[in-house]
Amino acid sequence: MDFFNSEHYADPTAYAALSQIERAERYRPLVYICSPFTKGDVKQNVENARRYSRFAVDKHCIPIAPHLLFPQFMCEKTERETALFMGIVLLTKCAEIWVFGSFVSSGMEVEIAKAQRKGIPIRYFSENMEEQL
Repeated sequence: MDFFNSEHYADPTAYAALSQIERAERYRPLVYICSPFTKGDVKQNVENARRYSRFAVDKHCIPIAPHLLFPQFMCEKTERETALFMGIVLLTKCAEIWVFGSFVSSGMEVEIAKAQRKGIPIRYFSENMEEQL
């Protein structure tokens, strides 16, 4: 993209418009992935969270899934409250929260309530990643 047109005259209006289009095409919002972790089959819940994160990538978003990250180095039994707090901090940086599945755990309830208080848009999806309107 060039600031000058084909006749070598400055063309700031076209340059600004094309720059905005280019930035919009590269923009990917952060979305918070909200799904069960410890309730039920943890292994399956982790696999589901991975699928949901991939779904967000395919929708041109950047997924934030603390329940995939924090268990790598934190203990659920002794550091749950700290992990929930850290997840909420990340949630406040996101453009939206995407809630997956028909079951809402106590941790998910905290995340959804925080999103509501902060005015963060909430979108609901089935386990099959179909949006529930």
